[in-house]
Amino acid sequence: MRSSLAPGIRLITSFSRDSWYRGYTLLLTFLFYTSYHLSRKPISIVKSFLHRNCSTVAPPLGLNISDNDTWCDWAPFDQDNYKTLFGALDNSFLVAYAIGMFFSGIFGERLPLRYYLTSGMLLSGLFTSLFGLGFYLNIHSIWYYAFVQAMNGLVQTTGWPAVVACVGNWFGKGKRGLIMGVWNSHTSVGNILGSLIAGVFVSSAWGLSFIVPGIIMASTGVLCFFFLVEKPEDVNCTVPQHHETAENEPLLQNSSSNEEIFASIPSTSTISAEASDDHPEAISFCGALRIPGVVEFSLCLLFAKLVSYTFLYWLPLYIANVAHFEAKEAGDMSTLFDVGGIIGGIVAGLVSDYSGGRATTCCVMLIVAAPMLFLYNHIGQNSLGTTIGMLMLCGGLVNGPYALITTAVSADLGTHESLRGNSRALSTVTAIIDGTGSIGAALGPLLAGVIAPSGWNNVFYMLISSDLLACLLLSRLVYKEIQGWCGHTPRLRGFKEI
Repeated sequence: MRSSLAPGIRLITSFSRDSWYRGYTLLLTFLFYTSYHLSRKPISIVKSFLHRNCSTVAPPLGLNISDNDTWCDWAPFDQDNYKTLFGALDNSFLVAYAIGMFFSGIFGERLPLRYYLTSGMLLSGLFTSLFGLGFYLNIHSIWYYAFVQAMNGLVQTTGWPAVVACVGNWFGKGKRGLIMGVWNSHTSVGNILGSLIAGVFVSSAWGLSFIVPGIIMASTGVLCFFFLVEKPEDVNCTVPQHHETAENEPLLQNSSSNEEIFASIPSTSTISAEASDDHPEAISFCGALRIPGVVEFSLCLLFAKLVSYTFLYWLPLYIANVAHFEAKEAGDMSTLFDVGGIIGGIVAGLVSDYSGGRATTCCVMLIVAAPMLFLYNHIGQNSLGTTIGMLMLCGGLVNGPYALITTAVSADLGTHESLRGNSRALSTVTAIIDGTGSIGAALGPLLAGVIAPSGWNNVFYMLISSDLLACLLLSRLVYKEIQGWCGHTPRLRGFKEI
């Protein structure tokens, strides 16, 4: 009697070749961008060690500290202006990142993504390690650390437009919010791993807090060179459908102006005919700005990312100062914010897929985030349970909209039907949205460094105001979505097939 096929083999063979390649690409790009964020996180952990309260630290034998109350600090961060210097380091990275991002998308449209990502990861691994080498070479120049941070910020712009373009090439629009919500957890996973790795070495040899992530970053660059598949057609897989028909997506109706969130969809035959062009022209910067919704979501992301990156760079120091934790414990506690961010990104993607309202989902989460930030600042340190709960809740509400805009929304707009099947626009649109958001990412830590000496309360007021401004910028798009739900422009809800 012949035995039946093993259950595990039946499960494996139930997936098509296309599905395996999609899952493979999703996993590979997840690892790539996890390493990008892993290499950004150590600076926020090491900050609280570079400038400490030396009165609580036991001095080495034979060291006279009677007239030196900063003996345990690392120059030049041993002076009273250490917060300003930390802000300068953050902004060296973030300003370079914001400026480079606008050009990165243009290069990403015109260069092979595999080579572009590989070179970016190898260079980023180098500059991350160079920061850590300052410990072993006994470098105390702020200009050295600022230069290394700026160069790292510049080469890290290779990551986001390229990985979003790659994932957008492989996945259609149907469940894009859910899939990219899960996939975008690489941001939080990278932050968590970066915090944990940096925390292992911060108290003994803080240089390794940068060198180890740098080596991991460079290793994933080698992995990218050997294994990344940029497009389905490269391995004879089916190209996904990026647009629904007009009957299934009523908001994709004809419109003579950009007042609609989405413009009209041509017939399937028209899209196929135009997409069949083997050499479509890359979209211009101004052409990408004219895609309906790009400007609003870009400006919204500016303020949303301002809040997120302020937490990314300053939360461990805030916990150490307010809750009086050691550097490692503060870094470990800050990872709960990223755990909440993972949940928030998935929930935002799931809700926006089901409701069809990307803008409304973002707006609701931003509105709820404002009072939660206020409560965290005032009662978040009352007990360990309160701290854990508030950190996860704030992380979900702050990072949910940020994750949704940088992934599903960027992919939606980058494969917008008005582009007539030109898939080469995805990297440019992604770069514009994330580049604008990166301006906020640079401003947030800078403003925190300037405002923090006057009190942490003022920092949180700045964050709350930014959340509300981000919500306000989406008001026109939210109004259009509500119109659709109320019957003025009927819209089908529910999941669509990929």
